[in-house]
Amino acid sequence: MWYVYIIRSVSFPDQVYTGATADLKQRIADHNAGKSPHTSKFTPWELCWYCGFPDKFKALEFEKYLKSHSGRAFANKRLC
Repeated sequence: MWYVYIIRSVSFPDQVYTGATADLKQRIADHNAGKSPHTSKFTPWELCWYCGFPDKFKALEFEKYLKSHSGRAFANKRLC
């Protein structure tokens, strides 16, 4: 199972990050431990939304959509 997720910075609520992973708990822990250069300066993070997909390719397609202009608008209005 693969997951697409959205996290929001607790300290900087305007900062959100969208990603995909096979191990959601570990990935959130990695973000909060500062192991990702894109998110390390905005720790701590909280999980805002996630969705499971049966395979990696569908998850990565949806992640790509959420990172597009229309996908960000959809996420802001409907997900977080």
